[in-house]
Amino acid sequence: MPGTSATGEKIPVRVYGGPTATIEYGGLRFVTDPTFDPPGEYPMPLPGDHKLVKTEPSPVTAADLGRVDAVLLSHDEHDDNLDNAGRAFLPGAPVVFTTVSGAGRLGGNAHGLAFWETAELWRPDGGTMTVTGVPARHGPVGCEPVTGDVIGFVLTSDDLPSVYVSGDNAALEHVEEIAGKFAPVDTAVLFLGGARMPFAFEGALLTLDSAQGARAAQMLGARRVVPAHFDSWAHFQEGRDEIEAAFTGAGLADRLDFAG
Repeated sequence: MPGTSATGEKIPVRVYGGPTATIEYGGLRFVTDPTFDPPGEYPMPLPGDHKLVKTEPSPVTAADLGRVDAVLLSHDEHDDNLDNAGRAFLPGAPVVFTTVSGAGRLGGNAHGLAFWETAELWRPDGGTMTVTGVPARHGPVGCEPVTGDVIGFVLTSDDLPSVYVSGDNAALEHVEEIAGKFAPVDTAVLFLGGARMPFAFEGALLTLDSAQGARAAQMLGARRVVPAHFDSWAHFQEGRDEIEAAFTGAGLADRLDFAG
């Protein structure tokens, strides 16, 4: 895979369209934001006839993923990050890490993490690894009453390179904070796509666009960048071509890994 270093190869990552990816870390298998529904429309809980529109089918079913040790759920309130089949999938995971408010809504095996809060998991080899909840914001400053809470994650272990999963984050200032604590990051799974909706926040970005993704990679000192959540939904404004162009322009093309 292009942009995958010898170190990066220790951390297999595969993206399955939208925000759904698997990360193999320390013998544990993580799934991000599970979405498996076919194309369709999802009404949004906002005034007016607004919908999220899924345009492409998921390339896998939940059953295709096999064993799962934990879910990293950036937020539970939007169907493009947790759809109907994704919700049905959650109870089969030993633990679902998500926002504190999301854990309250989901209950069961959901474990809420505040920003900078950590949780430890035992690895099959007897060691441990740490999941840290890190800051994210799903739009411009003050968006939370409309877009809800969102969180990112960093995976660390004493003998493994680190992995950052951005979630639906539009705030480079949060990336800078995360870099201050964790840089250099080996693998950054960045939710890109430059999501915008004309009726929301005057069309402001709801996730990072391609240029901001390149800037985030620089801030993090990321050895490898795996783009995610830039396709399969109508509200994304930028796709693979724009991501490649932005990273090439920033001299970072060799770090890109479209791990599909």
